[in-house]
Amino acid sequence: MRKILIALAVVVLLLAAIPVALVASGTIDSTSLRMMLNVMTGWSGPAADSGVVKQRYQLPPGFSVSLYASDTPRARFLHMTPMGDLLVSRPHMGDILLLQRDADSDGLPDAQRVLVDNLKRPLGLDVHAGWLYIAESHRIIRLPFDDASATITGEREVLVDGLTDNGNHWSKTLRVGPDERLYLAQGSTCNVCEEEDPRRATMMRFRLDGSSGAIIADGLRNSVGFDWAPWNNALYATDNGRDLLGDDFPPCELNRIEAGSFYGWPYFNGANIPDPDMGEQLPADSPPPTEPEHGFRAHNAPLGIRFLDGSGLPPEFQRSALVALHGSWNRSEPDGYKVVSLHWTDGGIEERDFLTGFNLDGDISGRPVDVVQGPDGAIYVSDDYAGAIYKITYGVGSSNPVSNQPLAGTKPRSRLDAAPPAWLAEADLAAMAASGAALYEQYNCASCHAAGENPLRLDGLAQRMGYAAVIDALQAPQAPMPIFPLSEDEQRALAVYLLGPGPGKRTTGQAP
Repeated sequence: MRKILIALAVVVLLLAAIPVALVASGTIDSTSLRMMLNVMTGWSGPAADSGVVKQRYQLPPGFSVSLYASDTPRARFLHMTPMGDLLVSRPHMGDILLLQRDADSDGLPDAQRVLVDNLKRPLGLDVHAGWLYIAESHRIIRLPFDDASATITGEREVLVDGLTDNGNHWSKTLRVGPDERLYLAQGSTCNVCEEEDPRRATMMRFRLDGSSGAIIADGLRNSVGFDWAPWNNALYATDNGRDLLGDDFPPCELNRIEAGSFYGWPYFNGANIPDPDMGEQLPADSPPPTEPEHGFRAHNAPLGIRFLDGSGLPPEFQRSALVALHGSWNRSEPDGYKVVSLHWTDGGIEERDFLTGFNLDGDISGRPVDVVQGPDGAIYVSDDYAGAIYKITYGVGSSNPVSNQPLAGTKPRSRLDAAPPAWLAEADLAAMAASGAALYEQYNCASCHAAGENPLRLDGLAQRMGYAAVIDALQAPQAPMPIFPLSEDEQRALAVYLLGPGPGKRTTGQAP
């Protein structure tokens, strides 16, 4: 045993010596050193705190971000249960955490505990039909899971064993698809090479019991994240491009995965550009390479992807997905380190910044890994560098939107008035609406609610909020909306205007 420990210590020292030597030679800087150690060992970066989140991180108008959990070191992939409990995989800790839903509405999980431990580098996870599925680096297991109590109720069952986890990209991502099949992505052993194990650098599919496993797509260097578009069930996967071809090539990719397709690696990069180390001599039985649906900037390392339920979001998010860009570790200038939104439009897929601020002139505060959406519409982002989970909410007046979190056996709390406010009975609604319209113009509210790249539109506001909720929003607005010096009468007048046939667009003729 002593000899084994000594050998392991020597290996660790040798691995650590490589990035240190690169810094000494000027090949990389100290920031990239920390990135490299994070990639190689899971070494964490600076701790997150609420002040950093508020000061640094930016979102489109109408969205706000808070620090949901700051004590989740090496947090990687996420799964949200229907009850609102958040599961977090931690490969470098060998466990799955459970963050208990925020029943007391203080903006934080009510409790945190290890749900499953003694795992070998777990990454992908999913809950389906009473089972928790987990992809360890060498196998797939499942455990009986009671969603109501968020507890494991039985022993783990091995579904698929004997997966290789040597070399680079040992992690395995797992999801249950809309076809009731188990999907597994596993990366390559290397930067660029021909694999000995044909299952590496592929997408596989199994029955839910682990039987009938088959490769459905290959040539995927490291497709860590994948999800299905809700409007057509098309499967999309992120893919990390190879290294050591310069700062700006090749692009990382978003691929539409179709059975029988080959996606180029290691022979082609990006839009089927031959790899200088491999050439374009494909194996005789290989189909022509399929080009990516979308290209990310080189070395941005796209990981988790999640299509959004846009029912409570602006129109441009109705056919959209969020992608966590983990960020570069071997680029002369750090790049990535953000969450982007992808929008499926008539002209193709459009990429926009969504959650930014992790990289300020080379000062890296975090590295997004995965994205998930809760049953209340809130969005959660994991950060393995800061060991944190961030919560993103949308909507006017949701300064503490976690109060809408559905609990077991309850319905979501409504933001409509339970009864008309008392002051409404004797109000001169026409005069108040005119006063509210003047205030709307005076404070140039249209600059955020009707103009700009991503306006926070007020269409249908009256179907979502009542007078009390609107007035609460005016008294304690959600960033980036400023606090306006409004009297109580002015707040009521603006609420009457917003909930009348103006920006809120209540049905014409319906009394406010």
